[in-house]
Amino acid sequence: MKSRQYLALGIMLIAFIAFIYGTVKVLDIVSRTQVGTKNGTYTSYVTTSQEIEEKAIALSKNCKNRFCQVQMLLDFASNIPYQTNTFQQYSAQKTIQQNFGDCDDKSNLLISMLHALEIEAYFVLVPKHIFVIVPLKDNRLSQKRGIWINGRKFFILESTARNSDIGFPLQYKLSDIDVIIEPFSNEKMPINSLEFKL
Repeated sequence: MKSRQYLALGIMLIAFIAFIYGTVKVLDIVSRTQVGTKNGTYTSYVTTSQEIEEKAIALSKNCKNRFCQVQMLLDFASNIPYQTNTFQQYSAQKTIQQNFGDCDDKSNLLISMLHALEIEAYFVLVPKHIFVIVPLKDNRLSQKRGIWINGRKFFILESTARNSDIGFPLQYKLSDIDVIIEPFSNEKMPINSLEFKL
């Protein structure tokens, strides 16, 4: 009789530990994928999958510099047809499979591919839109305006504008910028100064 009680107690203890572990894992995933904004909560669907890494490598295989790599990935993402998904966000893989996406889907795909090539990139959230920025140093960008954040220049990558170039013009007021996020750590970039200039 005592052994059955100990067994039952042991099973309950294991179940309790599994419950606590599962809860901690879920909270960790939520904290790494969700960030609060003025307009609610943004959920990131970025990925580090092998499929996305292979796609990024294949697209940029003939490139000899970062500028070329970034432009090739932007070309791919921007040429996926734009279609608004009002009820669901899709992963990078799903966006490729279905061959359409909105600004969230296409930006998630673009930034996932950039990450696969170890290219620094951030999400910029503005009202009802999201785009990607990268810090690039290349002479071809010397006459392109960029977003200067805390004295550092970033160039806009607009995944919803077909065949767009690195350094897309800012379509919003600087005051519209809600948050800038590093999507894989889900950390907000502190903004002490913000300008759009050469």
